[in-house]
Amino acid sequence: MTRYAIDAATLLRIVEDQLVVHPDHQLVAPQGIRSQALATLLRRVRAGELTDQQARALHTRLTELKIRALGDRVSRWTSYQLAREHGWDDTTTAEYVAVARLQADALIALDPGVRTRAEGLVPSAEPDALLAPE
Repeated sequence: MTRYAIDAATLLRIVEDQLVVHPDHQLVAPQGIRSQALATLLRRVRAGELTDQQARALHTRLTELKIRALGDRVSRWTSYQLAREHGWDDTTTAEYVAVARLQADALIALDPGVRTRAEGLVPSAEPDALLAPE
């Protein structure tokens, strides 16, 4: 089983495009991923890109998607250490890198900020990897 850490942008891509994650794969992410995805949906509704009904349907899908959400002490402290080591202002992005480092085989990040910060720290993959068997 391949474990992929995903960011909130990837989570939204999965539910918007109705991608079916191959059963050979497990998704892992920081505990706050669904809240971050919901915040993105709110911004998109306020910008007129989505209706409330569309946002609600996407929210329902993202809550139904099976993700191992991690918020343990080791993941949080690792994110803190990464942020300190690399001079990052907060631990939000660092949490994705920490989860990928500790619990995943690769990180799939569509958020450019997450992707840039993770470069060279953890292996990366593209969203299409989720669709194919191991």
